[in-house]
Formats: sequence, structure tokens, C-alpha cells
Amino acid sequence: MQASPDFVLNPDYNSNYIPQVWKGPNQGKKISIGTEDHKNLFCRMLLDTFNPYKPAVIQWPVLSEEAFKRLTTLPFWNIAVHTEERASVRVKALAEQTLDPLLKEAISLDAFEEDRHKHVLKYMTDFYGIKIAPYVFEKPKNAEWAFMLTGYGECFESFFAFGLFALARKSGFFPLPLIEVFEPVVQEEGRHILFFVNWVAYVQANLPFWKKPWFFFKCMAAIIYAVWTRVKTVTGTKTGNFTAQGANALSIKTSALDFLNLCFSENDRRMKIYDERLLRPKLVPNLMNIVRWFLEKRKK
Repeated sequence: MQASPDFVLNPDYNSNYIPQVWKGPNQGKKISIGTEDHKNLFCRMLLDTFNPYKPAVIQWPVLSEEAFKRLTTLPFWNIAVHTEERASVRVKALAEQTLDPLLKEAISLDAFEEDRHKHVLKYMTDFYGIKIAPYVFEKPKNAEWAFMLTGYGECFESFFAFGLFALARKSGFFPLPLIEVFEPVVQEEGRHILFFVNWVAYVQANLPFWKKPWFFFKCMAAIIYAVWTRVKTVTGTKTGNFTAQGANALSIKTSALDFLNLCFSENDRRMKIYDERLLRPKLVPNLMNIVRWFLEKRKK
């Protein structure tokens, strides 16, 4: 388990990251969706809560033989790295064509953080000797559509990833120091989907009325694609989804209802620290509420 040549141990690195509570300016002032105040609020949320950690100075813990085997035999590290790389390319493409200076700055930071997630995973896999297959993702031709695919996909991924992360912490499947290293990454994904749903609402509100139906159609198409790809993963006909593979690979015994309840509580916990005037991701929680209702009925 040797570190890569540019790996640097930093004794001052603090892995016990606690997400900061963020409230925007003018507390008590009502914010209308699509206004300059709304744009400033969701952009400043992303920019003001930036965590300047550096992947190169993360101190990866030495694992026991059993923990090392569990980590290195998980099947999804290639998918995880590739997913973050694809996301960073897509988000960066939108940032490059965005004209509004504040939106451009916020979207560029989003792209930077997605790319940093890739580097965190790469440093980890290098440190523990996990091989990652080569990959190349081309710049998308339609940056807005690609951003929608990433955003709605992350809404699904993050909801379940929050639960999986909490489950791994509670079960002791991984050592606590290793889990704490990834806490900032998980919280950043929460910030990204919060930014995304507000960006969608802002763009929709500012379109001319004749363009609104087409934008709405694109949103629906991206949602359907996100649902379809994840259903294919769960049913075993596709292997390109990190969260679904993670659930199977961890093999931690818990009921579907208990896991869903954990996802809801973790989602609420991670979202509540941000200004309550921001729109929250509701798509996946609303869909999973239907699933939870059926599971509760079956249990009774």
C-alpha cells in the first residue's frame, strides 16, 4: 500500500469536516424565483461554502488486512472515477458558454469540485493499489442538455448516497478515518444538487414564454433518462451506476424501508443547513415517498 510519488502527508489536515450553516443576506426578505436576488442567493451559497481542501495532502489511513480487502475488492471504483470525470467535463462545458459573470463563476466552481472529486478518488486508488481503466470524455456538443443529465442524475445519486454513506459509517464496514476523508465530498454533492434545482428554476423563470415548454420538455426528458438508466442498473441490465453498485457491494443487512428512512433523514440533515429560501431537491424524495408508502403498507 505505497503512496503515489506526489502523495504528501499533511499532519495539519483535518478530516473531521463539519459542514457550515449558511444563510444568505437580508434574512427575512422574501425571495421570488427567477429574480436577481434568487440568482445571487443560490450562486453565493455555492461560492461562500467552498471548502479549500487539497486531495494531494489527504492523509489516507493504513487499513487492517480485512478492511483493505473489503475496500480493494469493491467493483465500482472505475465507475466512480469515470462518473466524476464525465461530470466535470459536462459542467465545465456549460461554464464556458455562460455569459452571466456570477453564474459563470458558480458553475466553474461546480466543475472544479467535480474534477476534485475525481482526484480524491484517484489518490485513494493509487494509494491502496486499485487499478483504474483509462478513460476519455469529449466535450459535449449541447452543454445545457449535458448539464441537465448530470444534475438530475446527481439528484438520484446523492439521495441514496447520503443513506449509503451513513449506513457504512454506522455499520463499521469501513474504518471511521477513511469515511471522514470523504465527508466533504458527500456534502459537496448536496451543494451541487441544491445549486442545480435552483439553476433550473431560475433559467425556466427567465425564458420567454414560447421557450418555456421546450425547456420543460428537456427537463422531463433528462429526468426520464435518469430514471431509466437507474432502473436498468437495479435490474442488472446495466452496470454504469455507482450508487446502485455500492448498495449491492456493501451487502449490509437492512430492510428497504429502513434504508429509505435513513436516506430521508440524511437528506433532510444535509439540506437543512442552507438558507431556507432556496428551493430543495424534491423530485427523488417525492418519488421515494410513494415507494415508502407501498413498503409501509406491505409491512403492515
